[in-house]
Amino acid sequence: MSARINLFDNELAMKFAKRFANAGLVIRRSSLPESTQELVSLRASQINGCGLCTDMHTKDAAKAGESPVRLHLVAAWRDATVFTDAERAALALAEEGTRIADAHRGVSDETWAQVREHYDDDQVAALVALVALINAANRVNVIVRNPGGSYEPGMFDAVMG
Repeated sequence: MSARINLFDNELAMKFAKRFANAGLVIRRSSLPESTQELVSLRASQINGCGLCTDMHTKDAAKAGESPVRLHLVAAWRDATVFTDAERAALALAEEGTRIADAHRGVSDETWAQVREHYDDDQVAALVALVALINAANRVNVIVRNPGGSYEPGMFDAVMG
């Protein structure tokens, strides 16, 4: 399986990718916990069927110390005992923010209240930006059919630098 187009070989795509990566750095450097960032990115990627992003965020989370049990249970987080209330709020926001077309009202007031209970203004801003950014990344990769499976943590650092 190969991608429809190699965006890394396209000058316009690379200009966009570098700016996209810079937006991601703002989130990465925020006070939103790294583990929460990876769990949210992984869950949105699972929902969107993005093989590359699911691969990337699973491996990046594992490299950062996330346990295999938690990674295996992200898709079933509601029925798992391994996530904190704050992580559950973030995962709910990720799901509702990703499934906007399925829930015409977007993120519910209940989910928003749970997020506000656990995160400060900067963390909420980072969380909202993260959900938007990972959904955009998922769409790019799904459109061009970038496959998952061969990602190695840090492999895009030099290209995006």
